[in-house]
Amino acid sequence: MPFAIKPKQTVLFTGDSITDCGRREEHAPLGNGYVRLCAELIQIKYPAHGLNVINTGIGGNTTADLTNRWTDDVIKHKPDWLSIKIGINDIHHWLRGSEDLKISPEEFADRYDALLKRVKAETRARVILMEPFYMSTDCSPGSFRVDILKELPKYIRTVRMLSRKYRTKLVRTHTLFAQQLKYTPADLWGPEPVHPYACGHLLMAQGWLAAMGG
Repeated sequence: MPFAIKPKQTVLFTGDSITDCGRREEHAPLGNGYVRLCAELIQIKYPAHGLNVINTGIGGNTTADLTNRWTDDVIKHKPDWLSIKIGINDIHHWLRGSEDLKISPEEFADRYDALLKRVKAETRARVILMEPFYMSTDCSPGSFRVDILKELPKYIRTVRMLSRKYRTKLVRTHTLFAQQLKYTPADLWGPEPVHPYACGHLLMAQGWLAAMGG
C-alpha cells in the first residue's frame, strides 16, 4: 500500500491529553508524544513531502469538548487529513463523573457521528480514527480499572462502526497495546493506564504510519 499522504498536504491531529502532550506549553507546537513522532518519522522517510502538521489536542477533552471547539480547531484549518484520538475521558466521566459531565456510550456515538458529519460536509479531509485504549490487565474484583476495561469495548465498537460508515483509516490502538501486554507488564508502558511513556507513543506512531501505508 503506498503512503496515503501526498506532498504539501495539511495533517491535523486532535483529541485529548495523549494528543496534546504539552503542545500548548513547553513542547509547542506538536507536543512530545505520538504526533511529533509521526511528523518526524514522515520527515525521515519522505523528506521531500513538506507537510503542514498541526496539533489541536487538549488534555481532559471528551467528545463534548471537541463539539464545542470543532469549528475553530478543526474545520477552519481545512486539513487534507484529520486524525482523531478521543474516548477515554468520556468513559471516565461515564463511570464516575458528575451528572452534568457524564457521557453515555450512546451519547459518545451520537456526538462522534455528528463531528464526522461536519467534517464530511464542511471539508475535503480524509479521516484517521484512533481507538481509545487502556494499558491494563487488571482483573481484581471491584477495581475501577476492571470497570474501565468492561466499558471500553463499547466505545471501540463505536469507533470501528464510524470508521466503516465514513470509510476512514483506522488505528487499532488498544489492540496494539494489548499485544504488548501479553509479554511485558503494563507499568513499562505508562505510569498509569491512560498516559503512555515515550515507548507507548512510539508504538502509537508506528501503528498510525502503518495504517497510512508509511
